[in-house]
Amino acid sequence: MQHSQQEDVASLKSFQLQAVHRMLAFNEEAAMTYDNEYKLPPAGSSHNQWKILIYDAACRSIISPIMSVQQLRRRGVTLHLLINSEREAIPDVPAIYFCFPTKENLARIAQDCASGLYQRAHLNFCTKLDRSPMEDFAKLVVQTGSFDRIASVHDQYLDYVCLEESLFSLHKNNSYQIINSSKTTEALMESTMTNIAYGLFSVVATAGQIPVIRCPRGGAPEMIARKVSKMIAEHPTLMRKKASLSRPLLVILDRNADLITPVQHCSTYQALIDDLLKHNANRVEFQVVQDPDAARPKMVNKKFDLDPDKDLFYKAHKFQPFPEAIESNGSELQEVTVREQEIRSKTSGNTRGASTAIGGGANDLALAVDSLPAMLDRKKQLEVHTSILQAVMNQVAARDVPQFYELESALATGQYKNDLPKAKKDVLALLAEDSKGDLEDKLRLLVVFALTTSAKANDLDEVTEAFQEAKVAAPVMKYLKQLRSMHMLPSANDMLQEMSISNDAKVASSTAMLSSLMAKATTQATGLLAKATDKVSGMLGKIHKHHATVVVENLCDSKGEDETYLYLDPKVKGDVDVAKLRSTALARSPAREVICFVVGGGSYGEYQNLHMLASDKRRISYGSTEVLNAASFLKQLEALGQD
Repeated sequence: MQHSQQEDVASLKSFQLQAVHRMLAFNEEAAMTYDNEYKLPPAGSSHNQWKILIYDAACRSIISPIMSVQQLRRRGVTLHLLINSEREAIPDVPAIYFCFPTKENLARIAQDCASGLYQRAHLNFCTKLDRSPMEDFAKLVVQTGSFDRIASVHDQYLDYVCLEESLFSLHKNNSYQIINSSKTTEALMESTMTNIAYGLFSVVATAGQIPVIRCPRGGAPEMIARKVSKMIAEHPTLMRKKASLSRPLLVILDRNADLITPVQHCSTYQALIDDLLKHNANRVEFQVVQDPDAARPKMVNKKFDLDPDKDLFYKAHKFQPFPEAIESNGSELQEVTVREQEIRSKTSGNTRGASTAIGGGANDLALAVDSLPAMLDRKKQLEVHTSILQAVMNQVAARDVPQFYELESALATGQYKNDLPKAKKDVLALLAEDSKGDLEDKLRLLVVFALTTSAKANDLDEVTEAFQEAKVAAPVMKYLKQLRSMHMLPSANDMLQEMSISNDAKVASSTAMLSSLMAKATTQATGLLAKATDKVSGMLGKIHKHHATVVVENLCDSKGEDETYLYLDPKVKGDVDVAKLRSTALARSPAREVICFVVGGGSYGEYQNLHMLASDKRRISYGSTEVLNAASFLKQLEALGQD
């Protein structure tokens, strides 16, 4: 337990939680001592007084993944309301505002103060309040005579959404499309780059350590990197902080350097949930058949809120191959059920027999009974995952996902060794099978083929025409051809993923392990694979490093991209000469904290792959302008093809 607490304290999510807790305590430093829920004074007491939380939709997205309604209540929040909703006056209670400093939000706050809706207003902006809107706001409250209603104003720098300890999003929708569209004006591009830089600056400011920034030269990553470096250098509080021995490494990458990962089919539990089910901000939704034997089976909606950090099963298995997650769920559920039955049978009636069986004493029996509620909670949690695994399995089986996963993996890892005719033949064969996959699955395969081979335009046209809905694929393929003609795509060889399991012995052992777990999984209480063991046989034994993983590893080990990537240090004026750094005898201390940020959209598959590099000595955090699944990313590619 102690180890997990130490991990939590150092995470980006815990830093953000501390900042939100402090904000809910009216930004009093004393609130820092109440980060532990058990030390918190009762809600409504003098040190934890009642208050109302007013936020906009964007700031609600920031709070909802990290604090439940119950946790807000413990912090004295009686009501939490949207700023643009109709709200009743509660003049004897203070209000905490948490929102973006937009013209509309500032006008609404001034109106609330003029109307005397709340006792005092404590204003917290999730990003910097610039001088001009601040002066306009000050004029508004002075004119209405409500200046004394403003208790405090704070820039919180919390402009990012923490989905879990090591995963964050800036929630900038359609970011890839905006950055790459020919219709994007210079003014829109500049404001987009600035907004992304503010979001990344928020991440740095919350963590409180000045990073070294690395990025490829040119394009959006360099524009953002330079803006972030300047913001840090001009921030007095950050610059005054005492530097730790090992500084964080902030790596900013361009989505265009790897378009395969966001469209490629995946094989791990969490990534499949995001790919195949409705999944947003850790909430998963799907439909199940209530009574399959009925004449007219009824579909029922299921909705679960997952906590990737506190849900023990999810935390342990989210990065595992899907078949392993199924097996683990079955065995853990069986173990808990047996233990529960053992305690219940021994405590009902025959107490003397129970004492001997459970441990030979009344104390042991009492301990077992006391552990029952926690065990039942764990069983309930496992049953939730059984239900989710079943929903994912239904989609995997219906769409033959493993066939697409295997073929795309073969293409992405260069297994065709420049044998374009064979690659084209295999892709055409799978596209031609009506029973395999849906339109989206086939379009994803088509995109992976276009990106991983040196296929000429006529080959791409032939494969596109084989697609049942060629008109759906046409805009996406048109956009990819444009990128290729403008030399904005890496070569097919550069884009290939690096295999980290390559020898036959390892693949053979993986296959043997797969056969073994399939045999076990079919006998588990869940019975998930009873009818579909063959469907997931290709989802084990293949681990390959994606582009972001390779780049981050090389930068950490001072090789590969280390020679060519821009090196910015906010503590140093101008660019750092990497060649000089490499030629000096002084060794650079290894990065213990790495933040990898992708401009233009990230995915759970990329997040999971990057965590191959995480260890006891190195924490990896992953973020992006937005976290999206393949369907959302394809829509942006399609829109760009229609420009």
